[in-house]
Amino acid sequence: MGDAQVFAFDADARRRGEEPGGVQSVSGVDAATPEPDAGDEVGALDRAADFIRRRLTGEYEVDEFGFDPQLLDTVLMAAMRPLYRSWFRVQVQGLDNVPDEGGALVVANHSGTIPVDAVMTQLALLDDHPAQRHLRMLGADLVFRLPVVSEIARKAGHTLACMPDAERLLSAGEVVGVWPEGFKGIGKPFTERYKLQRFGRGGFVAAAVRTGAPIIPTAIVGAEEIYPKIGNANALARLLGIPYFPLTPTFPWLGPLGLVPLPSRWIISFGEPIPTDHLPAGAADDPMLILEMTDRVRETIQQSLYRVLVQRPSVFR
Repeated sequence: MGDAQVFAFDADARRRGEEPGGVQSVSGVDAATPEPDAGDEVGALDRAADFIRRRLTGEYEVDEFGFDPQLLDTVLMAAMRPLYRSWFRVQVQGLDNVPDEGGALVVANHSGTIPVDAVMTQLALLDDHPAQRHLRMLGADLVFRLPVVSEIARKAGHTLACMPDAERLLSAGEVVGVWPEGFKGIGKPFTERYKLQRFGRGGFVAAAVRTGAPIIPTAIVGAEEIYPKIGNANALARLLGIPYFPLTPTFPWLGPLGLVPLPSRWIISFGEPIPTDHLPAGAADDPMLILEMTDRVRETIQQSLYRVLVQRPSVFR
């Protein structure tokens, strides 16, 4: 068994309160989280009991953004772990490129029609990183206009994609996640899969430069195939006030069954950090420098996608 596989067991051991085996990082492809065993089930029950006790006694805390880490781990992520472990069989590369402490900006490609890729990246850092880091994602305005979704997003630690919030989180030593393609990425047709869309004007890079946080270019392979978008009901999208209304081979033709994602095989690859702490004061206000760094990040992710696609044995196996 390789170090990457050993580490996946260590992450589960930490959640059960056991001593890990001492593996500090993962850089190989085979960092898939193992199937839960009896010990995992006991640990889950213990966490659930502790969660209920803390809710009844009020012994839990949220930060200024509304982040509730115990709710995230015990309830929200628990519902997503079966997808991560068994359905998508996520493999992780380069976890040692994400620092154990201090601020960092994870920048990733966006795809999949529904932003499941963001949640899987969050789980990769929470469950498989040696420091079990929380990924504080920056979301679009639409996320925080939806009544139920907005509340869940806040409790999961996420906030609006704006410069002040990004800088506050990075300055506080948090790992921040951003998907610069936005709706252009997750809503692109299947014929354009794994081709990065425009990254905008680089506001995320300016936030990293201003706080001296490293940028972690991240390539996500697998999300493109979960809901292959073959069409768009534009009139219905305008009526509902959403960027697009996807048509896939299964949705809406199969009704609720069409919402079940296809079981593609995923690889999430965290690339080598791009440092920003060496840049001179005022660099964040230099538009040419910011655009140059933005292009560098985008090209790094695109090349990583090509590399990882070659490594993946097949789409669904």
